[in-house]
Amino acid sequence: MKSEPSVRETLPEGLTPDRLRDMYYFMILTRLCDDRGFALNRQGKIPFAATCQGHEAIQVAAAFALRRGTDWIVPYYRDTCMALSFGVTPREQLMCLFARKADVFSSGRQFPNHYSVPDRNIASISSIIAAHVTHAVGMALAHKMRKQDAVVLTSFGEGSTSEGEWHEALNFAGIHKLPIVFLCENNEYAISVPQSMQMAVKNVADRAVAYGLPGVICDGTDPIASYVTVREAVDRARAGGGATLVEAKCYRAMSHTTDDNQLTYRTPDEIEAVKKRDPVPRFEAWLADRGYINESAAADLKTRALAEVNEATDWAEMQPSPTPEDLYTHVYAEGPLS
Repeated sequence: MKSEPSVRETLPEGLTPDRLRDMYYFMILTRLCDDRGFALNRQGKIPFAATCQGHEAIQVAAAFALRRGTDWIVPYYRDTCMALSFGVTPREQLMCLFARKADVFSSGRQFPNHYSVPDRNIASISSIIAAHVTHAVGMALAHKMRKQDAVVLTSFGEGSTSEGEWHEALNFAGIHKLPIVFLCENNEYAISVPQSMQMAVKNVADRAVAYGLPGVICDGTDPIASYVTVREAVDRARAGGGATLVEAKCYRAMSHTTDDNQLTYRTPDEIEAVKKRDPVPRFEAWLADRGYINESAAADLKTRALAEVNEATDWAEMQPSPTPEDLYTHVYAEGPLS
């Protein structure tokens, strides 16, 4: 399955051929989970799903740039690939979509991708746009006060940067030099509102200077470039250099959610044009050009990922649904507070 690289080059620190293939696998796995969610919704089996198609490269890169078990992520609702790359399983992802009782994210309340998996260092997001960014800053402050060797990465869309809490979070992090990375996954649309209608600046990263932070931009459809950029920001935070605002230029290939119709605000030509930036086939071609993967190995990984998603779908659908008595579980703290 493996072949010697045809192009000799030095890989970025922390990346090996095996890790590159792992990154590719998580991108494929995410794409299949995404497609499955939309298909199940159209079949009437689940009420709602959101996509991260077009975001896979930056998300897998961010996850691989962190230390599993030490660092924390505070993701947003479009971060399926980041979550899967950080320890969430397809079974857990599908069980959330089916709103089953044992759903580890929200106990079957179904709003998808509201990750809360503390045993894997994944903190809850907030449905209030950008509110989770202030939570992440609080976590980073706690790590600094406790002198813990941990970095927090929080992600959001460019629409979040129009919210007051986002600006408050960056201001506080800048003042206190907190070990946090702010990751903007700029897909050019806040649901139906294009970036030009949200802000007068060309780049979200340009806003960092107002808070005394470095602002950097990367191609969010390129996992290697994204990894290098995020890794530098993580290393800076870990060394005591403070926060960085990373803007990853990516795109959203599908509608905002299954409840949205992007054809009401995007032309078919625009939708087709962005598909040429699809990070999954681009990364496969990059790996193949360098001999890190061949056609047979790529096919094997795709077959394995499809089998994993099929098994997870069948398993999750068979799990019991919540009962009326479950309505009040996980609303208030239970048991001893110490």
